[in-house]
Amino acid sequence: MEKMEQRRAKRIPVSLSLEVSSLFKQDNVKVNNINAPIIVHDISKSGIGFSTESTLPIGYYFNARLEFARKDEVLNCVVRIIRQGNTEDGRKFYGCEFVGLSPVLDYIFENIEKESEKKE
Repeated sequence: MEKMEQRRAKRIPVSLSLEVSSLFKQDNVKVNNINAPIIVHDISKSGIGFSTESTLPIGYYFNARLEFARKDEVLNCVVRIIRQGNTEDGRKFYGCEFVGLSPVLDYIFENIEKESEKKE
C-alpha cells in the first residue's frame, strides 16, 4: 500500500543544518540543554522535515533560524514537532510545521523551489 502524502505544500529538498538547544510547550513547560544536531532534509511553505539522533517530544516547539544559499534569505521562525519516525540508519525523522509564519514570506520558498528546479 502506498503511503499517503501528509503535506499541505510541495516539499523541496534542501541541505541545511539546524541545532535545537531548548524545546517548549504553550503551557510554559520547557526542556533545556538538548543541543541536538539536526540535518534538514526538506522544506515547504508549511514546515520542515529533519533527522537527528536525539529523541524529541511530539507537540513541543522550538525557535529556528534557517539560513538559505542567498544571504538575504534568512527565516527566523517557531516550529512545532508534529510527527516522528525512524530512518534506515537508526536516526529519528521528524515532521514539523511552521507556527504563525506570515504569507508575505512565501517568496523565500518560491525562490528555493526555482533554484531546486534549475538543479534537476
